[in-house]
Amino acid sequence: MQLFSSPIDFLKYRKLTALVSVILIVGSCFFLFARGLNFSLDFTGGTVIEVAYPEPVQVANVREVLAQAGFGDAVVQHYGSTQSVLIRLAPQETQGVALNQALLAALQAENPAVVLKRADEVGAQIGKEMAEQGALAILIALIGTAIYIAVRYEYRFAIGAAVALMHDPLVILGIFAMLQIEFDLPALAAILAIIGYSLNDTIVVFDRIKENFLKMRKNTTEEIVNASLNQTLSRTLMTSFLTLLVVIALLLFGGSSLFGFSLALTIGIIVGTYSSIYIASSLSLALGLSRKDLIKVIEKNAVEDERP
Repeated sequence: MQLFSSPIDFLKYRKLTALVSVILIVGSCFFLFARGLNFSLDFTGGTVIEVAYPEPVQVANVREVLAQAGFGDAVVQHYGSTQSVLIRLAPQETQGVALNQALLAALQAENPAVVLKRADEVGAQIGKEMAEQGALAILIALIGTAIYIAVRYEYRFAIGAAVALMHDPLVILGIFAMLQIEFDLPALAAILAIIGYSLNDTIVVFDRIKENFLKMRKNTTEEIVNASLNQTLSRTLMTSFLTLLVVIALLLFGGSSLFGFSLALTIGIIVGTYSSIYIASSLSLALGLSRKDLIKVIEKNAVEDERP
């Protein structure tokens, strides 16, 4: 089903969108190298302290008390219930028992019934290992999807999809670096989710292109790609819109602990929808995709599917 009464000539704007993509990628790389990511305690290490209140407490009040005591950079969130609070601190000049006592004293000055439940220290080396493992996870996801598409479709599709999949997380990371938004493990998880989300959109378009190469035998490759994009447009936009409704709700009402996660998803859904329409298919076409190349792959897959 087409969303608009008349088809949109997507490929008419492929040079303009290619320029936009280059600007986004170059800009993201610039901010990543010039400013770097603002890593959270998940990656830098620090102290994690859990305290318990006798009654439900607002995290905003706890943050205010800690800021007045000189712990303005503390990350505060509920942990399990509204009476339990988890506090994360970046590496401080004072460490260990002295730091724990100073923080507890600040909280007890406002509420003497506060109890320290646990205090743990996360070393910088552990944070470094988590950052390296996160980068490795993204790399493996990109390589794996490129191999799958190359085997199932055609290598030009694989290149287009791989570039689109690299484009999306790079833009997300660039925006985080530009705005110096804290990058934590939930934000990393969001990037991995976006790779899968964007890949799903791209696969839907590629499947329709493959089908139309068999049906539209008198049309040019450009006309087939354009028709395929129009035929999948309603599905792409409706999926993105409905997903965005949930993610924006998280962004607005999820609190500070989910801000990085929901922001990365919001950026990723928008950029991923754009890349599945304008980057993956357009780049495959620019690399010389033709009916002959894809028909060979279709026939090869048909023979393999018939084998017992």
